[in-house]
Amino acid sequence: MTDRPFTTGLFMLRCFEIGLNINDLHYLEEGQVIDMIIERGNDNCEWSQVATQKDIDRF
Repeated sequence: MTDRPFTTGLFMLRCFEIGLNINDLHYLEEGQVIDMIIERGNDNCEWSQVATQKDIDRF
């Protein structure tokens, strides 16, 4: 992965890739959209350990 500036154009491209349009962005904060973009990137990750209900209860 390369480090490049997160420009407005790149932000809009990522929004389009996750199915958001300009109207959707009126109802979301920038941080919410960035969280969605990050989670989309995590969709292809294989996790070696997954939390159980017992782990959640301890948390």
